[in-house]
Amino acid sequence: MSVFTKTVATFLAATLVGSAVYAADAELTVFDWAGYEDPEFFTAFTDKHGDAPTFAFFGDEEEAFQKLRSGFRADAAHPCSQSVPKWIEAGLLEPLDPSRIDAWGDLNPAFRDIKAFWKDGKPYFVPVDWGNTAVTYNTTLLTEADVTSLQAFADPKHAGRVSIGDNVDDAYALGFLATGVKDWTTATDEQFKAASAFLRKVHPNVRNYWADGASLAQLMQSGEVYLSWAWNETYSTMSAEGHPIAMKRDTTEGSSSWVCGYTKLANGPGSTDKFYDFINAWTSAKTADYIVSAWGYGHSNITAMNAMNAMNADDLAAVGLASSEALMANTLWQAPIPSAMREKMIAEFELIKAGF
Repeated sequence: MSVFTKTVATFLAATLVGSAVYAADAELTVFDWAGYEDPEFFTAFTDKHGDAPTFAFFGDEEEAFQKLRSGFRADAAHPCSQSVPKWIEAGLLEPLDPSRIDAWGDLNPAFRDIKAFWKDGKPYFVPVDWGNTAVTYNTTLLTEADVTSLQAFADPKHAGRVSIGDNVDDAYALGFLATGVKDWTTATDEQFKAASAFLRKVHPNVRNYWADGASLAQLMQSGEVYLSWAWNETYSTMSAEGHPIAMKRDTTEGSSSWVCGYTKLANGPGSTDKFYDFINAWTSAKTADYIVSAWGYGHSNITAMNAMNAMNADDLAAVGLASSEALMANTLWQAPIPSAMREKMIAEFELIKAGF
């Protein structure tokens, strides 16, 4: 299967973006990013139980965190690496039972064994999807020479034609990279201020802080936006549809990389058995093949990824998915960061978006 195969299921998923709830199996509620209700991600679950889980959606992890803290109940959630320690410490998560996850031994240890995802010898996070956030641009309206540096985002000539994610982690990954920081886990207050100052320079150029891949794709297809700081999904799906788009990971300052995954929410009202059936569907080789080919993301099942790499090495290398090591090369890896720094980032990003 080609890396950029676009399926009908992906189109159907995109039509649901912005929905508050996608109701199906009442015994499993998944709190997720819009688009991940795509049924191809969990076909084994649907085959076994006759229906998809019920989905509720969030726009970013801080929104999800606050909603859960306010009493919203679900069974599974899909945070990314930098949020997991905060969710553990807040008591939002239950430890996982690796013996119930069929592919636990096949999961990439570079993600699975990160210490911040464990507490008291127990794991709290199942890594599933990984990828980049990088410069993505319309090749009809810009050339590669226009985007050799991340400084392009702050260039006044691009006023009103830029979009970055409404996501504090991706935004500050851009800010830190643009100001010379590739390890934000050791960032100083001065480096934080410099990253914030860069994002303030970018703000006047921003037409929209995108909330999901579908809304960004619409802006880029129309030409309203021609320069974005985007996930693999945007390039993968738009190029498959024949749009003039490119993703440049090797700017002067680099790009960002991340891993996201599933967690078991504390006191979830649904079925524990169905939770693990959902996780087993997600971590299967079939789902690994699908997320690579249709969405352009890597998958944490390293056995499945190695098999794909053996068959499609050039295709995977072209989109930065040859290995987790290749993905992280010359990037700011969105590792878990000290909670005090992340809280500062959250507060400052809200001010920046408001024009302050």
